[in-house]
Order: sequence, then C-alpha cells, then structure tokens
Amino acid sequence: MKKRLFLAVIGLLLLVGALGGVKALQIRSMIDQKSKFTLPPEIVTTATSRSDSWDATLTAIGSLTAVQGVTVSAEVSGKVTHIAFTPGSRVQAGDLLIRQDTTSEEAQLRSVETAAALAKLNLDRYTGLLAQQNIAQSLYDNAEAEYKQAMAQVDTIRATISKKNIRAPFAGRLGIRLINLGQILKENEPIVSLQNLDPIFVDFLLPQQHLGLIHKGLSIRIKTDALPGQILTGKITTINPEVDSATRNIRIQATVANEQELLRPGLFVNVEVVLPQRQNVIVIPATAVLYAPYSDSVFVLRQTKNEQTGQQETVLSQQFVKLGEKRGDYVAVISGLKEGEAIVSTGVFKLRNGQTAVVNNELSPEFKLAPQPQDN
Repeated sequence: MKKRLFLAVIGLLLLVGALGGVKALQIRSMIDQKSKFTLPPEIVTTATSRSDSWDATLTAIGSLTAVQGVTVSAEVSGKVTHIAFTPGSRVQAGDLLIRQDTTSEEAQLRSVETAAALAKLNLDRYTGLLAQQNIAQSLYDNAEAEYKQAMAQVDTIRATISKKNIRAPFAGRLGIRLINLGQILKENEPIVSLQNLDPIFVDFLLPQQHLGLIHKGLSIRIKTDALPGQILTGKITTINPEVDSATRNIRIQATVANEQELLRPGLFVNVEVVLPQRQNVIVIPATAVLYAPYSDSVFVLRQTKNEQTGQQETVLSQQFVKLGEKRGDYVAVISGLKEGEAIVSTGVFKLRNGQTAVVNNELSPEFKLAPQPQDN
C-alpha cells in the first residue's frame, strides 16, 4: 500500500515538472519573439526647418470706441412736435434733430420783448435828460437797470426756445430713434445716439514691462471676426501717463481710419503693435509639434545603417524644443532645433522614438504664414 502511494506521488511530481518545463519553453519562446519584433516603417510627411525674418510684435486684446460719441438727450421738458432726422443717417454739426413745443415760450418772448423795447425808450429818454442835467443820476441808473433786466428776460426765453430746438452737436452717424412724435420728453431723456465713426479709436492694454518698447506713432494691425480676412492698420496716438496699480498694465489708444464705417464702437479686436526691429527665427509647421504638459517635441529624421541588413534606413528621433510665437500655420522654435533639419510635419501623435519611417510627401498639406478661410 505504501509502495503504491509513493509511486503515485513520484508520478504526480514528474507530471507537474513536465508541464512546468513545457510552459517555461513557451514563455521563453514568446520573450524571444518579442525581443526580435520591430515596428513596421511608418509612412510620414516631412518638412524642413528654415530661417525666416518676422516683424517683432506685441499682441493685445482691444475694443473700439468713437472719437466722438454721445446720446443726444433733452435739456428741458416738452412735447415733441417735429422729428427732423432719419435713423441711421449722417448729419452735420448744427443740423436740427427734433423740435419741442415752444408756443408758450414764444408768447412770453413777445411780452418781454415789448417790455424791453419800452425800457430801451425810457433809457434813451433819460440819457438825453441826463446829458442836459435835467434829472438825477439815480433815475438814469434805475432806467438802465430796468432795460438790462428786460433784456436778460428776453435772452432767458430765447435760450429756452433754442434748447427745445435740439441740434446735432457734431457731425456723425445717428442710431435708432428713441422717441416718438407727440411724446412728452422729460429732462435728460435720451433721443438718439450720435457717433463720429471716421476715424475710430482702438483702446487696449499692455503689461508694464513693454513700456520701454512703445511710443506714439508706432503702427498697429487689427483684426476682428466682424471683418474676416481683413487686416486694418493705424497708429498709436496716446499712451496713458500712469500704470494701473491693480493690474500693472498701461492703457494705450490708437487711431484707425474708418472711411467706409465698417468698424463700430464696442467691437472686440485683436491688436498687434509692430515694433521697428525684426527678429530672425527658425520656423516649422505647427502640426509638426507633439504638444505635451512636460515639454513639446518634434520627430527628426536620421539616416542610420541597419546592422542586420546593412542597408540605410530612416529612423525617427524625438527631440524636445522650446517654442515661441505662432503665426498662421507656422510656429517659431527658440531652441532645440537647427536650420535645415528634416522633421515629420503631420501625424506626430502616433509616432515613437526610434521607429523607422518611409517618406511620402504626396499628401503633404501646404503651409502658409497667412492662411485664408477658403484654405481650410
């Protein structure tokens, strides 16, 4: 009995050992296959890093404001009897906009003008009598005061009538009409917006460290999604004398011609201040960069010799770079890449360091510094 049990245990151990040996051979075979496995060559498009000269610029976000802009409002209360303007039209300085009811003021004006005329006759009469020394000086002084007081009343009523004939304070374009015929206007009630649109101001902010680079007369370029594809130019006309203590930014104002009135106050714009000097940069397509939180990188093409076949092959070498400004389809490289190096231009997210590649530029896109919407 014991002998049979012993033989069974020995047989079981031999079986386990045989199975373990077979499994070990399978694992070793798999390891050998993995060590010999190489990724197939990846088909890539390429570009060459090149040197270029770019304008040195400072970028900012700006907003448009009118050179002159106001909401015309009523100075005194009164009923609207005549509307003389068309909404959205251009007006010149002094053009009549609306007329308010002035019937009571005109009646008062006739009364005080009559009183003023009588006071003038009395003053003239007393002037002659005083010259003949037939009246006291005090009587002449009273007559002169009465005449001046009467004329002051005339001027007051005329001023009230003038205020009820509301005119454009300057030339510009009118907005939407905010009143109606027959409406009783209260003091300071808005009537219509009036904006002088040519030229137009661009207000923007720059950090204080750029204060030494900017001065009046520098050119600017602006772009807005309201005018896609258009770049407008202007000049810096005002630099605020103080820096904002809360944000450490300096407020700058530029003037842009707006003859066709395509730009309107309140529009958001992208601003580029063009500095006098130019900068030499190494540029590559922006799609050639593998962006990552730890660092950005590109894949450079290197020619190496295959030890097994003895043939030349193209190998991808991942190289970290420091990037600068981006313009159009290109981005500037500050460091990490030399001029004339061949790099992969598209599809870099699927590549690995040391992978072999085959170059095929038949489907390579065309890269531009100033792409247009129709290029998409």
